[in-house]
Amino acid sequence: MRSFAVLLKNELKLNIRNMNMVIFAVILPLAVLVILGFLYGTSPAAEGVGFTFLEQSIGALCTISICAGGLMGLPLVVSEYRERKILKRFKVTPISPVVLLMVEFLIYVIYSAVSLATVIPVAMLFWKVEIHGSWIAFVGSWLLTMISTLSIGMMVGGIAKNAKTASVIACVLYFPMLIFSGTTLPFEVMPETMKKTVRLFPMTQGIQLMKAAFLGVPIQNVWLPVLVMLSITVVCFSVAVKYFKWE
Repeated sequence: MRSFAVLLKNELKLNIRNMNMVIFAVILPLAVLVILGFLYGTSPAAEGVGFTFLEQSIGALCTISICAGGLMGLPLVVSEYRERKILKRFKVTPISPVVLLMVEFLIYVIYSAVSLATVIPVAMLFWKVEIHGSWIAFVGSWLLTMISTLSIGMMVGGIAKNAKTASVIACVLYFPMLIFSGTTLPFEVMPETMKKTVRLFPMTQGIQLMKAAFLGVPIQNVWLPVLVMLSITVVCFSVAVKYFKWE
């Protein structure tokens, strides 16, 4: 437990000094919120609905940090360590692949939590955003979305041979999920064929759950997104640990 805490402390310091995730996982979601706030303010999402555009977008804004950390930050850090032979040095210590991956996993959990803890209060303070549904359901949906997305990053980081390979895989995963999962392009305006495809993304399922929980609107077959995200989490965690490469 002590080695876990020491490793977490050191890795978190290094990560913060790098500033990439501070910018993309904490500052970027806040900047997007401010831009949307000035553009739309307290305008209703649609005629006759009881919630604003910003309230409809909160779930998507909270996933920007998750997407950046899980699909770019985590896999690139682990694969870069492998390429620079840092993991080879860890191999001769008591640190196991599970401990190492969980430390990196927890770092991006912290970034996502900080983003959540800044975006929602700022939205509430300046644009009177309020939750119409259940806080418990919203946070639960956010946790599922975060864990399933970060598990994908763990898998890529655990098995990618080098940073270049991880970067290619990360880009293939990151940009489609960022654009088509509902984070930027609203899910509701997509053609039906595209909707069927992007429903396979864990972030799509997560954003729909978060939106329904925040707005207090019903969602059909609520267990489907939960099962999709849990299945992806179990599979990716298992692959990351079983096929982890030190070098």
